Parts: sequence; structure tokens; C-alpha cells
Amino acid sequence: MLTPGHPAAYVVQHPLAFVLRVIKAFQASQGLLLAGAVAYYTLLSLVPLLILIVIALSHVVDQAELLLTLGRYLEWLVPGQSKALVQELSSFLANRDVLGWVLLITMIFFSSLAFAVLEKAMAAIFLHRFTVRHRSFLVSALLPYFYILFLGVGLLIITLVAAGLQAVGLESVALFGHSWSLSGVSGVLLYLLGMAGEIFVLTSIYLVMPVGRPTLRHALLGAVTAAVLWELTRHVLVWYFATLSQVSVVYGSLTTSIVVLFSLEIGATALLLGAQVISEYERIGKGDAKVSAKPLRPT
Repeated sequence: MLTPGHPAAYVVQHPLAFVLRVIKAFQASQGLLLAGAVAYYTLLSLVPLLILIVIALSHVVDQAELLLTLGRYLEWLVPGQSKALVQELSSFLANRDVLGWVLLITMIFFSSLAFAVLEKAMAAIFLHRFTVRHRSFLVSALLPYFYILFLGVGLLIITLVAAGLQAVGLESVALFGHSWSLSGVSGVLLYLLGMAGEIFVLTSIYLVMPVGRPTLRHALLGAVTAAVLWELTRHVLVWYFATLSQVSVVYGSLTTSIVVLFSLEIGATALLLGAQVISEYERIGKGDAKVSAKPLRPT
């Protein structure tokens, strides 16, 4: 039973007020502007990051299996454009001999840009923490590279698990004289694996990226919020691009870049909204609980 004054009790008793509070604080923090910046730098970082991860993991797992897994789960991040991204990735990997030290260092640098910008966006949303805590320059500089390593390990685990689930899908079970294929079960398990991976990555972002560290429960609250928002939006985007979109007529050869950037901006908005939910949840019952966030202004 929730005790009076507990943040969860406030949310349960005043859900609409909490939602409006989150939206108001998100607007005051210039959330859409921050999401645009995160999306832009993610677009710059995405392909170099994927190239580095695949090159590293191809020494452990078959490259074709890696690309298959990437294609499946990139569809969650950029609906309708995963094939184009995987094709570009495959083209580069087919000519990996051109990868020299200068290009390698350049890709490492660009692959970290999205994480650096995301950290700054989180600082704007968790401003109440930033006023009393600061992160050292060295930690901020090294954090993106540790997170790239973390994503690489995560992709390796997901690839191995997904391969096992696909093998299950090829099997069948004989029951009451009928043979039942397990492909449907395999598909459901792959979807659940993707959802679990999505929530896990979001939780890790909310635990690591902001200054200070929320409790695991708070991070999960933000992660589930962002995952639900993105899942709803992602299905709408898939339907829109498959039925109504005329973006290829308008942008021509730029279609893939425009659609990827658009999808990333919506995803970044959901990500930062999840962070805003955590921020406002933390402030319930504090001295500034009823004080609206002050809009960010250029200095």
C-alpha cells in the first residue's frame, strides 16, 4: 500500500496533473530542440558505430549472422530503412581493406558524438542534479567509449540468443497426430527479446548518462515510458511509410537520410521524455516539487 506523500501515490492520485507537469517541464527544457540535436548527431554516429561494432564482433561471430541481427533490430530504430543501412554497411565491410588508422580514428570520434550530445541533453533535463553535482571532464570524455563497448557486448549476446531462437523456429512438435511448427513461437520470442533489449538499453542510459544516478526503479520507470511511447510511434511510422508517405517523391535520393533523421528525432523525443518523467518523479515531495522548470535561455 502506498503511503501518503510517496511519489507513486501522487502519480496514482493525480495522473493527469503529473503528465501535464512532465510536458510543461519538457517544453521549458527545450526538449524538442534537444531531441533534434541528439537525432542529428546520432545520424552522424550511427554508421561509424555499426561498422566498428561489426568489425570487432566478426572475429567472434559470423558476419552474415551479425548483419541479419542488426537488420532485424535496426527496424526498431529506423522503421522501413534498415535494409538500406545494412546494405551500406555491407558495402563498406566488403572493402574493409581501405580502413587505415586515420579513418579508424575518425570513425571512433564520430561514433562517440551522439553519446556526448546525449549527456549534455540529459544535463539540461536533470538540471536540479547538475546544480549540486558535476562530472569530471575525464569521465565525460571516456563515457561514450565505454558505452560503445557496452553496446558491442550487448549486440554479441543478442546475436547469439537470436540465433538460438531462430533454430527453435525451424523445429516442430508432434502432438495428437499433428505436427505443430514452432516458427510462431520463435517470432514471439524474438519480439520479446527485442523489447527486453530496448528496455535494458534505455534503463542503462538513464542510469549512466545523467549526472548522479537514479535508483534502478526510477530508471525502469523512465525506460518503460520511453519504450511504450516509441513502440506506439514506431508502428504508426511503419504504417505511414508503407501506405501514405510520398517522401521519396519530394526528396528523391535523399529519402533514406531524411526518413532516418525523422525517425531518430521521434525516438530521441521519446528518450528525453522518459528522462523528464524520471526528473519530475524525483522532484515530487521536494521543496521545488510545485515549481515549474525555468525555460532555458541562451547566454
